[in-house]
Amino acid sequence: MIVIDREGAYSHIEREKLLDRVMGPDRFKKSSELIRAGRLPADGLAFVAHDGKHMIGTVRLWNVDAGNAGFALMLGPLAVEKAYNGSGVGAGLMYAAINAAYDSGHRAILLVGDPQYYARFGFTAAPAAGLAMPGYFDRHRFLGLNLDEDVLGGTSGVLSPTGRYQTH
Repeated sequence: MIVIDREGAYSHIEREKLLDRVMGPDRFKKSSELIRAGRLPADGLAFVAHDGKHMIGTVRLWNVDAGNAGFALMLGPLAVEKAYNGSGVGAGLMYAAINAAYDSGHRAILLVGDPQYYARFGFTAAPAAGLAMPGYFDRHRFLGLNLDEDVLGGTSGVLSPTGRYQTH
């Protein structure tokens, strides 16, 4: 049975192994990584999927400053074991993350990803049109979702991390 739940305190090692298998080392070259590097995910907004004892999926949300829109969240990475592609695990993780963000009072979520895939969750390019990422990013893959009115409408600026720093 597949279970989606909040990430546990000791999930990070298994999560990193999953990301290595699914995304490979190129994941560290993405502009989104500049937002995540050295930071902790937003409180209570990191989710994993398990099939029995095995972690098969993950998604996290990160605190960011979205220019003149103020505070928002950055989603990613969303990763699912290849054997589970098309099974609904990714969608389950997305709905868990979006609903938890909304329930926690967050106003907007941004991400860099496949527009066709993320459209089903309400993400479009329009809310992110005036914003930029640090470093190189594919403009057509930079998407946003307003959780509260049109928070991202007419915004401008470069995303910057605001989340807590990791301590080792």
